[in-house]
Amino acid sequence: MSYKIGELIASGKTKLVYSLDNPSLVLLKFKDDVTALDGKKRDVIVGKGVLNAGISAKLFQLLKESNIDNHYVEMYDPTSLVVEKLEMIPVEVVCRNIATGSIVKRLPISEGTVFDPPIVEFFLKDDARGDPMITESHMTALKLASKSEVEKIVEMALKANEVLKSFLASKGLTLIDFKLEFGRRNGRIIIGDELDPDCMRIRDTSTGRILDKDLYRKGATLEEVKRAYEEVYRRIVEA
Repeated sequence: MSYKIGELIASGKTKLVYSLDNPSLVLLKFKDDVTALDGKKRDVIVGKGVLNAGISAKLFQLLKESNIDNHYVEMYDPTSLVVEKLEMIPVEVVCRNIATGSIVKRLPISEGTVFDPPIVEFFLKDDARGDPMITESHMTALKLASKSEVEKIVEMALKANEVLKSFLASKGLTLIDFKLEFGRRNGRIIIGDELDPDCMRIRDTSTGRILDKDLYRKGATLEEVKRAYEEVYRRIVEA
């Protein structure tokens, strides 16, 4: 289907959002930028936008086929997705299967601890406050979501985790944890944003090799980061 691209609606660290001639849809364009430390560290990896757009499209389609509601409609071009326009909830929802990253600094949990069942955490999107962790009660107290919406978000995050974890395992990949963002459309809670190595911790199951943005956080070269993203793309998009 053809679309007429309108004005730039939003510009984020790694993505751009444009209006379309269909008011219920927007264009999500993936940039080649890679960032860490809340944007304080920034570089460009040529071709990263293509990799993340393709991976996101594949994983969103996988969730749709599993009846998990998300904003994906179709790919527009190699770096852009057509998605439903949502009223976004300013919260990052993190689902953790294995302990690493911030949780082992915040809590007396050893690196590599397997969470069964998985842990779901909420972080308020607030750069000035350092994206603080919040509880389900905070979500309702701050009027970010109703109690039933919070329950739906947790349910969808856990279901998405099972689908993604199983799919990635079939490709020789281990899903350590991942971040989701949610929005509303016509009263429905829907998964939005992206699903790619920028917001997922993925490891090679046999070697433990890091295949996500953790490489960049840990000081790997841009070429090493690109090769990791290309490996994920090869296994889940081209396979």
